[in-house]
Amino acid sequence: MENQPVRICDTILRDAHQSLLATRMRTDDMLPIAEKIDQVGFWAVEMWGGATFDSAMRFLDENPWDRIRRLKELLPNTPFLMLLRGQNIVGYHHYPDDVVERFVVHAHANGIDAFRIFDALNDTRNMRQAMQVVKREGAHVQASICYTIGPPYSVDYFVNLARQLADMGADSICIKDMAGLITPYTAFELVGRLKTDLDLPIHLHSHSTSGMATTAHLKAVEAGVDIVDTAISSLSLTTSHPPTESIVSMLQETERDTGFDLNLLAEISAYFAGVRRKYARFESGMFGVDVRVLQYQVPGGMLSNLVSQLRAQQ
Repeated sequence: MENQPVRICDTILRDAHQSLLATRMRTDDMLPIAEKIDQVGFWAVEMWGGATFDSAMRFLDENPWDRIRRLKELLPNTPFLMLLRGQNIVGYHHYPDDVVERFVVHAHANGIDAFRIFDALNDTRNMRQAMQVVKREGAHVQASICYTIGPPYSVDYFVNLARQLADMGADSICIKDMAGLITPYTAFELVGRLKTDLDLPIHLHSHSTSGMATTAHLKAVEAGVDIVDTAISSLSLTTSHPPTESIVSMLQETERDTGFDLNLLAEISAYFAGVRRKYARFESGMFGVDVRVLQYQVPGGMLSNLVSQLRAQQ
C-alpha cells in the first residue's frame, strides 16, 4: 500500500446526524458550510438515503430530492453517496423492480454518484435489481456486507458473501458494521482476506457505540483498506463514527497520509458544533461508550430515532 492515501468518506450530512440527532438536520443548516466541505478532497460525502428521505417529508416539511440538487450546486467536486436498502429502496418493505429502477435512475440524474446497496439479512437476491440498474446508469455500485456477530457469521461467511457481490458487478465492497461490533483484529483479518481474494476497493463503515471503531479503522488501514467512513469531530463518536480529524492526524507522515488540511477540517467542525446545539432536543442522552450494544446489536443509525419515538409515546 506504499504511497496510497487512505480515502475518506464523511458521513456528516447523513449517518452522523441520523445517529445522533434522529435525522433532523435541515438542508438549510448544511448549505452554509457546503463549499468548505467541497474543498477537503473527500472520496465522497454520504448525504442521502437511509432515514433522510422519510425524515425530510415526515418531520422537516422538505422535498428530499431538493436536498441533492441544492447541495450539488455547492459541492460540484465531491461525489455524493447514498444508502440504498436494496429492494426496500428508502422504505420499510419491498418494492417492485420497476419502482426500484425508476428511483435509482431519478436519484442518479439528480446527483447521486455512488450507491451503497445493502440488504439487512445479506440476501443478495434483494440487492440484485438495484445493483444492475446502478451499473447500467454508470454510477458506482458499492455492495455492502452487513456485519454482525454470532453463528453463522464468521470471516469465511463474509468473504464468501463478498465474492458473490463481486460476481454480481460490485465496483467496491463495503463492510457495513452498523452497530459497531467489529473488533480491531477481526477488521484486520477480514480486510486482509478481502484484499487478497478480490480485486476491488474495500471500504469500512463502523459506529463508535462499543468504543472499538477508531482502533478497528486503524487495524483495517494496516490491512490495506482503501476507504473508511468518518464523521467530522463535532458530530462523531457515541453512536456516530470515528472523528475525521483524528483519523487524518493518526495517518499524517505515513505512507497512507490523507493529505487533508486539518485547519479546514477544524473550521467545518466548529460550524457543525453550533448546528448541533440547535438540535439538542433530539439527542439520545448517550454520551459515551455503551458496551451493551455487543449484546443487543442495535445499529447506531437507529438509536437516536428509537429514543425520539419512545419520547413521543410518553
